[in-house]
Amino acid sequence: MIRVYLDTSVYNRPFDDQTQNKIALETEAVLLILGMIENQEIELVNSSILDYENSRNPKLNQKQNMIVFQQMALIRQAKTKEVEKRAKELENQGIKTFDALHVASAESANCDYFITCDRRLINRCQTLSTLKTVNPINFIAEV
Repeated sequence: MIRVYLDTSVYNRPFDDQTQNKIALETEAVLLILGMIENQEIELVNSSILDYENSRNPKLNQKQNMIVFQQMALIRQAKTKEVEKRAKELENQGIKTFDALHVASAESANCDYFITCDRRLINRCQTLSTLKTVNPINFIAEV
């Protein structure tokens, strides 16, 4: 079964301004991905990093929505010393702190895909990680 890690940008995409075509398309893809998770067609990984980042979200509706989907995760990746070490390596190569922790968590959980709406992060990960890093639209197109 395909194992995926969704970063916070993916969970929050349906709440972004849908008047932009790219955002509307990504939202449709996100909804398809969440449906695949619900139908147990793909396996979702949650992490303590996602929990922490979501706890800081001041928008209650978004926060609660993310919690519902995170509860469908079959695997939970803790913030271990190995995750922290790998995240520091990624940070030293120009990836932002939270992004580095997400990527390191996904790697540690042996995910097949790291899905994000952050184009810059996708580009960075192409050379810095063995993870297949894609946006939601590309993920749907591939699977």
